[in-house]
Amino acid sequence: MSAKTVLALVAAVALATPIAACAPVVNYNGFQSLETKPSDLKVGVDSRGTALSRLGSPSAVSTFDNSTWYYISQTTDKVAYNLPQISRRDITAITFDKEDKVASVKTLALKDGYQIAYEKRETPTRGRELSVLEQLLGNVGKGGTLPQENDPGRRPGSSGRN
Repeated sequence: MSAKTVLALVAAVALATPIAACAPVVNYNGFQSLETKPSDLKVGVDSRGTALSRLGSPSAVSTFDNSTWYYISQTTDKVAYNLPQISRRDITAITFDKEDKVASVKTLALKDGYQIAYEKRETPTRGRELSVLEQLLGNVGKGGTLPQENDPGRRPGSSGRN
């Protein structure tokens, strides 16, 4: 190899390294359908047992009754030192009727979600806030290092001297 070829190869690797370092790291979380998708279930035909055998256990079950199963999957991308960004979220809600047949299959995506605005106010607590000086000198005069009459580390009736 000539010196120009080696130099060109080193330059190509040096230029490609920062580009490869910025490639996103993709994570897949939750339910991953391999053969059957939850949306393939037929309303009124499939039952709770067939859903369980085809799809496996649900990601979540409805809180107040077990008639709705949720299959949730999410894809996140992380580039370099940035926080992970959700690029895809799929939620399939399968509702069963009283005879354990599929009553409805509803599919939701990332665009169907919304952000919840948390309340920023704080609930005040009783009492008062101490200043820095009060925190530093707060225990001065509240007891010494000498054994006290009601010292929890002493046995009753002992004099404290050995």
